[in-house]
Amino acid sequence: MPQVLEFKLPDLGEGLTEAEIVRWLVAVGDVVAVDQPVVEVETAKAMVEVPCPYGGVVTARFGEEGSELPVGAPLLTVAVGPASEPGAAEEAESSEYSGNVLVGYGTGAATTRRRSRLRPATPLAPVTAPATASAPGVRGVPGGLGAPGGQEASGGQGVPVAPAVTAAATGRAAGHAGPVPVISPLVRRLAREHGLDLRELSGSGPEGLILRADVESAVAASAQPPAAAAPPSPAPAAGERIALKGIRGAVADKLSRSRTEIPDATCWVDADATELMAARAAMNAAGGPKVSVLALLARICTAALARFPELNSTVDLKAREIVRLPEVHLGFAAQTERGLVVPVVRNAHRGTVDSLGAELARLTEAARTGTLTPGDLTGGTFTLNNYGVFGVDGSTPIINHPEAAMLGVGRIIPKPWVHEGELAVRQVVQLSLTFDHRVCDGGTAGGFLRHVADCVEHPAVLLRSL
Repeated sequence: MPQVLEFKLPDLGEGLTEAEIVRWLVAVGDVVAVDQPVVEVETAKAMVEVPCPYGGVVTARFGEEGSELPVGAPLLTVAVGPASEPGAAEEAESSEYSGNVLVGYGTGAATTRRRSRLRPATPLAPVTAPATASAPGVRGVPGGLGAPGGQEASGGQGVPVAPAVTAAATGRAAGHAGPVPVISPLVRRLAREHGLDLRELSGSGPEGLILRADVESAVAASAQPPAAAAPPSPAPAAGERIALKGIRGAVADKLSRSRTEIPDATCWVDADATELMAARAAMNAAGGPKVSVLALLARICTAALARFPELNSTVDLKAREIVRLPEVHLGFAAQTERGLVVPVVRNAHRGTVDSLGAELARLTEAARTGTLTPGDLTGGTFTLNNYGVFGVDGSTPIINHPEAAMLGVGRIIPKPWVHEGELAVRQVVQLSLTFDHRVCDGGTAGGFLRHVADCVEHPAVLLRSL
């Protein structure tokens, strides 16, 4: 007799409490292996594939694509035992946890992953299915074992996990004699609770098997009021409604919290970036990895933070203390198709222009492809925002809560500039700094911004911090 195990949406780490189902990777009736990814979800931090810690036959899925589920809610149920994939029961019972974690590293031993559709079986014959390649897992964490009763959540579907019911279907065709073609106790209970006679239903499963979907359709049909009694449909609300969820919702919450909790102020300055651009051109002409403007600005930021550590801080409201952080984890704003994200370069204060450039390129590509992990998007201590890529000169950045400051950089364009006492055309950029006025006063903020501008105008100033 197969055992039905419930897999719940696991704790995704970083304080996340819910996730949106983006894409199911398995269907009801598929045979899954231990640690095989079964669903792709989007959290407020990133998009990840969630592997299932059990091997067997998928008997139900909970939640449609686009719906949100809280952590701990049922994701799917898996039948392990004689009717599932050979060896699946032993794999599921050998360890309550498969070893995968969503924030960290995968299991120590590789697991062969297969995805197979359940076929109509002959009486008393086990289910067999051909193995096919499956997408590799990203990172996952098993949820706790749950009772089969969890299948009652909306969106679940029944599936045959035992021998075929040809004889039962034949008996029903001859009248009401013979067993009802139902395998799942859940389907029987659901029908009983709604007063339905299962012998009156036509099953949509293999060999006429009655599935949960059949019972739910019958329940919905019996509850439908007559057309004449239906109230008129309300007029649709004017305008398009876009749900604030996933990354967009997380950004909205963080920005609102920043403006609510942080007394911010902004200062800005124009700087002549002609020598910085010339230095970059010389570096790239010398060979080796190409140096980006963002990498140079990141190195300038770490040099300025070493001189003005007050801006690499956070405020502990409960303790009423300013916490100056010893390490610089530099975030940078990146616009993606799924919204604004802020990947974090760890220990940026230890990096060179080349190492910073390599990490910035890696994180930018991961942001573009949607493969950033929650760890890539958390723990920043200072943020660099290059909004010049959008063709604008200036902005007043909103601090990335709970940080204390953000440096904004506009586009670098030719402008009239007084250089060495004469009017000339120079490459000019506007720099702006938004800072938490609780951690420092204007003198410190101005000193930080002026040091950044000096490094932009005279890159040799950076030699003092190398």
